[in-house]
Amino acid sequence: MAPLKGKLYQRLLLFAIFLPISGVLSFSELFFVKEPHDVTVMRKEAVILDCQARGEAPIDVRWLRNGARLVENERVYLLSNSSLFISEVESRRGDKSDEGCYQCLAQNKYGTILSQKAHLTIASMPSFALQPTPVVVTEGSVARFSCKISAHPPPIITWEFNRVTLPLSTDRITVLPSGVLQIQGVQRADAGHYRCIATNIASRRRSIEATLTVTPAPGPALPQRPRIIAGPQNVSVSLHQSAVLECLATGNPRPLISWSRADSKSIDVYNTKVLGNGNLIITDIKPQHGGVYMCRATTPGTRNYTVASANVTVLAPPSFVEWPESLTRPRAGTARFVCQADGAPAPQITWFKNGEKVHSNGRIKMYHSKLVINQIILEDDAIYQCQAENALGSVLAMARLVVVMSEDRPSAPRNIRADTVSSSAILLAWERPQYNSDKVIAYSVHYMKAEGLNNEEYQVVIGNDTTRYIIDDLEPARNYTFYVVAYMPMGASRMSDHVFQHTLEDVPLRAPEISLTSRSPTDIQVSWQPLPMKLSRGRVSNYRLCYRTSSESAVSQIELPGEKTQHLLENLQPDTIYLLRLVAATSVGWGEQSAWTSHRTPKASGAQVPLAPVLYLEPLNCTTISARWHLTPRNSASVRGYRLFYHEESQPESAPLQLQASAHKHTIGGLDPRKKYHVKLLAYSSVGEGYTADQTISTPGCVSVRDRLVPPPPPPHNVQARSNGSSAVFLHWGRPAFTSSHAVNYTVRCNPVGLQNASLVLYLQTGEQRLLVRDLEPNTKYEFAVRLHIDQLSSPWSPVVYQSTFPEAPTLPPSNIKVTLIEEDTALVSWKLPDEPNVAVTHYTILYASRNAWIAGKWQVLQREGSITMALLENLSPGQVYLVKVSASNDMGDGPFSNVVELAVRADLSTGHDSGLSHGSTQSTGFSDGFYHLDQKSMTGISVGVCIALSCIIICAFIIICRGKNRKLSAVKTYREGESASAAAAMQAGPEGEVQNAEVAVPMMSRGHFIDAKGGTSLIINSNGPVQSSSDKKKKWSFFRSEGKQDRILFQNKSNASLSYLPGATVLTYEEELSPDHSTALHNLLGRPRDAEGSSNSEGSHETGDSGRFSHDETELTNSGPNSRPPSLTEEDGGDLDCGGPAGEPGELRVKESVEAGCSRQSGLSV
Repeated sequence: MAPLKGKLYQRLLLFAIFLPISGVLSFSELFFVKEPHDVTVMRKEAVILDCQARGEAPIDVRWLRNGARLVENERVYLLSNSSLFISEVESRRGDKSDEGCYQCLAQNKYGTILSQKAHLTIASMPSFALQPTPVVVTEGSVARFSCKISAHPPPIITWEFNRVTLPLSTDRITVLPSGVLQIQGVQRADAGHYRCIATNIASRRRSIEATLTVTPAPGPALPQRPRIIAGPQNVSVSLHQSAVLECLATGNPRPLISWSRADSKSIDVYNTKVLGNGNLIITDIKPQHGGVYMCRATTPGTRNYTVASANVTVLAPPSFVEWPESLTRPRAGTARFVCQADGAPAPQITWFKNGEKVHSNGRIKMYHSKLVINQIILEDDAIYQCQAENALGSVLAMARLVVVMSEDRPSAPRNIRADTVSSSAILLAWERPQYNSDKVIAYSVHYMKAEGLNNEEYQVVIGNDTTRYIIDDLEPARNYTFYVVAYMPMGASRMSDHVFQHTLEDVPLRAPEISLTSRSPTDIQVSWQPLPMKLSRGRVSNYRLCYRTSSESAVSQIELPGEKTQHLLENLQPDTIYLLRLVAATSVGWGEQSAWTSHRTPKASGAQVPLAPVLYLEPLNCTTISARWHLTPRNSASVRGYRLFYHEESQPESAPLQLQASAHKHTIGGLDPRKKYHVKLLAYSSVGEGYTADQTISTPGCVSVRDRLVPPPPPPHNVQARSNGSSAVFLHWGRPAFTSSHAVNYTVRCNPVGLQNASLVLYLQTGEQRLLVRDLEPNTKYEFAVRLHIDQLSSPWSPVVYQSTFPEAPTLPPSNIKVTLIEEDTALVSWKLPDEPNVAVTHYTILYASRNAWIAGKWQVLQREGSITMALLENLSPGQVYLVKVSASNDMGDGPFSNVVELAVRADLSTGHDSGLSHGSTQSTGFSDGFYHLDQKSMTGISVGVCIALSCIIICAFIIICRGKNRKLSAVKTYREGESASAAAAMQAGPEGEVQNAEVAVPMMSRGHFIDAKGGTSLIINSNGPVQSSSDKKKKWSFFRSEGKQDRILFQNKSNASLSYLPGATVLTYEEELSPDHSTALHNLLGRPRDAEGSSNSEGSHETGDSGRFSHDETELTNSGPNSRPPSLTEEDGGDLDCGGPAGEPGELRVKESVEAGCSRQSGLSV
């Protein structure tokens, strides 16, 4: 017995291995050797579309055109090898034209397969979509002509000048494949007539002629900033094709064109070249070539430039990443085919069974990349094909499903029947299978809705001890289909016969959503949408409309038939709030009433205000509502914009959203699921607000795990954002790896970073995996997130990505331009940022010239960084009136120049202080960027303030001197004794201590006396206090005397005082020499004055070149007169100076230490 079992297992193992192999081998019994391809032919020309299939005979081949079977005739018929032959291609209108999509269908006993799609296109040359237009240019500038035509196949564009063909490329002339003619450095000989010629296999077409007029250049060429007159445009290019990005710029001198990528990646030099004078052409384009390209036009030798950008999108036909595999499955089993494809745009997956499109039903489910077949039956044995298709083409992959039958399995359950129990329950009963019923271990009950496609099948498993089951989670007033399957250890039985049954009606689940508008001050138009079957739970037989004013409790009601969807309430009171609600009924009874909805009737006014817009609301998903509207044709008022209100029921009304007059739709996002919202829209004009359209809508529920027993889909992944200009950002993302047969749409959330008002968040809807978000603010950082919605399921938001828009070129000039003369030949010009939000400035350009130079067109140019808002104008000529203007620039271009500000430089500046005022500045004290601009009133105020401050200082000094008078008198005696002792010591010192040397030798560290070595005062201090000589007492008011007199008295006092020093002590020798020129002594003391900031270091300066910074200290030193002397440079402050000049030079202060007794050293400070 054991050997018998072993042999049986071996046979079963071989059978299990052979079955899948045989299934794969049988699939190879039918396949295509040749398939048709896209073709473009001339009218009346013959064409052959290839199709050859191989496999087990017999093979039947048919052709389809645009999805329908093609009928043969004398002109269109099949060849012996199954190819399609068309003797004369016709281009008639409608079905008589041979243009279209062709497919070959091959069939044998294993199944049917479809070939790939082939498009037959008849060559054509329509009229020009864009004709060249006349151009007037200045000699030496650039000229550009363009034409556009949509022909099949794409035509070759050439240009003619005065009916003579131009070369495609010369030093000055460039012809782009897109139909653009560029002429650099226009000459007078270039004036004439130009036209473009489009040529393909169908025809040759000439455009109208456009005249180029060349005007002579006016005098010497003025410097001009670079300006891009034709920048690159967003372009979508198929794989392996060529992309042309135009960039044509003008300026003086001629700007240089350079290209870069916004993502900082390097440009492919092998497949990229420059065409003409700056146009970029990318050949054999690949996916890595996609991105934002930036064209930059720069003035040679400067940092003046402007930028234009465009996005290159690379389109790719579908290609399979994963192919379906042939399967062998038993009856009642499950088969899963997987098919994944890549492409741009993302390809759409379609499944075919034996050449017929597969539709989802209870057993068969289609997801994005999978086909799942449950409860396999014998009819499922077929060839299945996966088709991936996008705008660039389609590809197909195929696999076969082999269904294996077993005789040991039970037969199907018998005599299945269904009885309605209630509006949500049906009783299902059946009999046991006729064969092998004793081996049944369980039953599975399958049911789904009978109407519609893509219905989901539900399954309930019950034990083998019963043949009855009540399904109690059904919808009212619905038809359902049921079947039962029996299971045994060896497998499942065939399906039982299907049975249909419907549930009973029920009262409506809720009332319809109503829309309210007023056509006049005395009426309200009430309209509503019929309830869906899921909510009506039967056929609606009646409606009841109730209404009242907000100030009254009496309710009026009107009953309406179930077929009506609107009603007009008339003879109402103007400017009155009315409350309305609606309730629906079926044959069972009345449903739940809606909440009261308010609406105010318009005022009775003769003004022509806008009528109420026609409003349409639609829930896009459980958190988003789409609002669309349009004005009625008889609306005569001029609309200036719209105001959109929305709020949740029972919540206060929020502030309205202001929408432009051109807007006709808006997406309201960030709502709560399963909530009722009131939406109100009105148009307003210069007269006032118009009539209001009120409408209520409920958001659906977000299906959760509790509702559907399935998890929500994952969020989109790999969300990427890149700027596409100053007002647009391009987003693209990947679809997560999940499966579904329903269409997928996405919600994109966009808002500036740090936004506080949630109502300003922008929600956008799309069905693609990319979106160009427009109408953004320039130079603003935004955050983006994406979520997907499928079959009422919403994913979480994707991780947030951040992207900043490019700055916009300044549209306004700098503000508050002020020019002030600060020296005889130097003026200070200052300004502020342009008065516009989010403006980014990288550099400023200052143009200035005298009137004579301005007439000759000779401007002097300065440039400053964007962080600097002032500049010095140097080397100005006396007696001239200068004109000054400033402009702001950034990476995206140059802004306009400000109005001209005049500055008068007088020949003699001593006549007044107002000679340097600019005519463009106001006569008030201003503060701009850290510097004061002072007028006469300001100077007067400052003078008064200085006088008051000096008076206070004098009073304080007088008080201090009076208080210290007694203390100084008490120290006189001690001081005189010390002076006598010092004189006696000096007599013993020898000839070096003579008085005529005018030196003072003061012991700084003697036994009883000390001197202030810091130089703040000449006071000598001993142990009893300060000591002051009688001569000093007489000089306590000497600061009112002239400087020369002070110097003379000081010299006399110091020369009469001669003191000796102790051996080994440190002494300070002081020598004062009178100089006839105090100014020279001051310069010698300070060293050579520091030069003003040199103009040679200012980048971008042509005629002048200050650094853009101005110092008050330099001004004060420069303006100091011969008698001016800083307070820190008096003889009392000499101890603070550190002079490093050689011995004997003026301005030297030295501290020496004696080495031997009786040796006297001297040093001096010359003033």
